[in-house]
Amino acid sequence: MPTEPLPKPMSPSSSRSSRQPPANGRGDDSYDLIVVGAGCAGMSAALFAAIDGLKVLLLERTEWVGGTTALSAGAVWVPNTQLADGSGDTPEKAARYLELATEGRSPERLRNAFLRQGAEAIRVLQAESEVRLRAFAYHPDYLSSLEGSTTSGRVLESLPFDGRLLGDAFELVRAPIPEFTVLGGMMVDRTDIGHLLKLSRSWPSLAYSTRLIWRHLRDRLRHPRGTRLVMGNGLVGRLLLSLLQRGVPIWTKANVSSLDEVNGRVAGVTVSVASAPPRKVSARLGVILASGGFNGHPEFRARFISPDVTHSPRAPTSTGELQAQALALGARFGDAQVSSAFWAPVSVQQRKDGSTAVFPHFVLDRAKPGTLVVSRAGHRFLNESSSYHLFGKRMIEANADGSSIPAFLIADRMALVKYGLGMVRPGGRGLDAFLRSGYLVEAPSLAELARKLDIDASGLQRSVRRMNTFARSGIDEDFHRGSTVYEKNLGDATVQPNPTLGEVAHAPFYAIRLYPGDIGASTGLVTDEQARVMAGNAPIDGLFAIGNDMQSVMAGAYPGPGINLGPAIAFAYAAVKAAQSVQSAAAAMEHRQ
Repeated sequence: MPTEPLPKPMSPSSSRSSRQPPANGRGDDSYDLIVVGAGCAGMSAALFAAIDGLKVLLLERTEWVGGTTALSAGAVWVPNTQLADGSGDTPEKAARYLELATEGRSPERLRNAFLRQGAEAIRVLQAESEVRLRAFAYHPDYLSSLEGSTTSGRVLESLPFDGRLLGDAFELVRAPIPEFTVLGGMMVDRTDIGHLLKLSRSWPSLAYSTRLIWRHLRDRLRHPRGTRLVMGNGLVGRLLLSLLQRGVPIWTKANVSSLDEVNGRVAGVTVSVASAPPRKVSARLGVILASGGFNGHPEFRARFISPDVTHSPRAPTSTGELQAQALALGARFGDAQVSSAFWAPVSVQQRKDGSTAVFPHFVLDRAKPGTLVVSRAGHRFLNESSSYHLFGKRMIEANADGSSIPAFLIADRMALVKYGLGMVRPGGRGLDAFLRSGYLVEAPSLAELARKLDIDASGLQRSVRRMNTFARSGIDEDFHRGSTVYEKNLGDATVQPNPTLGEVAHAPFYAIRLYPGDIGASTGLVTDEQARVMAGNAPIDGLFAIGNDMQSVMAGAYPGPGINLGPAIAFAYAAVKAAQSVQSAAAAMEHRQ
């Protein structure tokens, strides 16, 4: 079988030197900009600064770059980019959709800045870096019934990336959630999954899958996991390669203990790298906070998130420590509005190594025919085909009586085999391990399934009978499942009259427990449209916040996939431009004098 040529990697010595600080007490500890946090937001800001010729330092408190982006699907929601040609979208449509989706809770100037700067930021990345994105051919906005929504053009994804191009810096990329990989570390995206499921029925899919698997087997001879990076890992890999090519220093295991002021201006940080003593590093144009939000900070978590939420698929990078430091300088958190965080239903299982697998149920199972979700009373209480954010939000709201956390995702044998169920993949193989661990529960009847789950049997049986009636008519009279373009897209197009509805009738029956998980922060530091952190009505000189450190422009709403990463990139671009404008204004004043 022919093999593909090995790409020329980054020089190991050059990539290694880019992520090591100078020896303590030596070297240049002065930069134009310092960016704290190496997720998508921080890496993008550092890259925009480097593209503009600034001397920039990127600091990351963990040993890996990528943050939660590396664990995610990596979707980027930015309307009206050059990648959306032919979609029929317009700036006016996007602005109207955002206004309705957020119910006007975020400042109009912030929404408009996102729409304007987002498209420009994507253009710069495509033209000046190794970042390569494409628009999904078909991906409806999540609130597709609202005026201004679209079915294509706004959702972008990274092209697959060859991690071998990173040389030894490949080890810097945070690995994906293991349960999102196959064959011991092979990443797959939606295209790959489609071919893998059809490999026994289609010659083109067999050829595609064979190439994919063969590449992975060769990878494993040299690497602990596959080097073909897709989804969030692909985006992170492309950002990292771009930073290394431009010689941007990346200090990992770097803990920032203080934001340092000079004459009332944030002009640097005090940072400890690994076990080295603290050192002061100056930033002529300021410091950009991109540390991932408040979710891991005990005090802020207790303040903003219900104690019913105990699981999260986020990376352990969102400590909130830098936000606390900004508050001490006069910054403030934005209003919680409708939600302080973004949500997704998750299922949980202990891995063989003792760690906990937290699996987010984004799109693969809960809206498929032959499934339903019930409370401990055996009753449906939500629309299973709503977006994962609305699904998780509804779980929390409905749990006032303690009945909806956990909720129970029910499927019959036909649905489980055809679509999978959480960590159980389509085909139904390997069920014994999931049954032994208790992750999956199986029973020959609904009554017995209810007994094993300790839920009301009569309630479950009534809910299933009613769901089966809806499946035959195609109309969910209770929660309108599958009634929008977005919801229909989550179902199975071969099933009619409603692609999300099917009878739950084929024994044995199965269930897994669902919990609400927080996947990112909505509440953050109040900024202006240039990402400058505000103290009262004035910006804190030299301090910027982007990504989940910044109050979300979405105001607790979730208009589409990638509404964290799209604004992260847009306001990273804005922050760098704003920092340079200070320099330009100072130079102009000096010239006039």
